[in-house]
Parts: sequence; C-alpha cells; structure tokens
Amino acid sequence: MSKRIYHSHHNIVYSCKYHVVFCPKYRRKVLVDGVATRLKELVEQIAEEYQFEVIE
Repeated sequence: MSKRIYHSHHNIVYSCKYHVVFCPKYRRKVLVDGVATRLKELVEQIAEEYQFEVIE
C-alpha cells in the first residue's frame, strides 16, 4: 500500500494524481525490441526534471 502524501500551499491541502493510458493505433504491440526500456528511461528522466514521482 502506498503512503499518502499531501502538499500544502497557503490555505489549501492537496494530493494530485494522474492516470495515464497509452493506446497505440490499431492496438498493435509497439512496446517491443527495447522500446519499452527506452520509454521507461524517458519517463524517469522527465519525472526527475519536473520533480514528480512515478508510482507504477
């Protein structure tokens, strides 16, 4: 179970989470031959740059 992290700013408290769904055209298998590995690297790099956490 993940721990709940709340952020606060002046007079508000919030916990913001997004759910991203990846749907390739025609439902083809596109995350093959190292594409999945590279995609994971890019997401981790962007998460570090913008200071957010990827849960799964």
